[in-house]
Amino acid sequence: MIFNKLDIDTHEVLKAAGTKWNFLNFKPGLVGGHCIGVDPYYLTHKAESVGYHPEIILAGRRLNDSIGIYVANQVVKLLIKKNHKVSGSKVLVLGITFKENCPDIRNTKVIDIINELKEFGAIVDIYDPWADKDEVKHEYNLDLIQHSELDIQNYNAVVLAVAHKEFNKLETELNNKNSELVIYDIKNILKKNDGRL
Repeated sequence: MIFNKLDIDTHEVLKAAGTKWNFLNFKPGLVGGHCIGVDPYYLTHKAESVGYHPEIILAGRRLNDSIGIYVANQVVKLLIKKNHKVSGSKVLVLGITFKENCPDIRNTKVIDIINELKEFGAIVDIYDPWADKDEVKHEYNLDLIQHSELDIQNYNAVVLAVAHKEFNKLETELNNKNSELVIYDIKNILKKNDGRL
């Protein structure tokens, strides 16, 4: 969020930091799943039960819990900059699982992006080749589109939410679209394009 305000490319910073011998290459993105998304609350509950308020852990959780809404708001701002009417804009979200190349949808933060975009009146389609459509319908009351229905020309914005290996194949198609298409690449799946991110 800070780098975004300073117009600094996070991945360029990570690349430079990677020249340090003991660098660990953690990349920003949505933090879902159980270990990071849920388990800290067990620790904070126990800590508070013995009179300790774990402020740093709770602050980290608040930040991670708000990132989906932050991403959706960034997409809305980009739609407005491209002169799209937000209400009624068609948005394609690529990926709903909580991490790449994994079918697990439990505790996914992608749902926060979808819900926030819908709050703005956007029409949101979701494509995820790893997720089970019946499970997504049961857990989130959302319908996944099938690969045969995937036509990027039908959308005003595309949000690459999960770095599934299948999405690497979309790079040429996404980068060859007109400049009116908003592309928000959370996990830096695409190589640098014309600055539409």
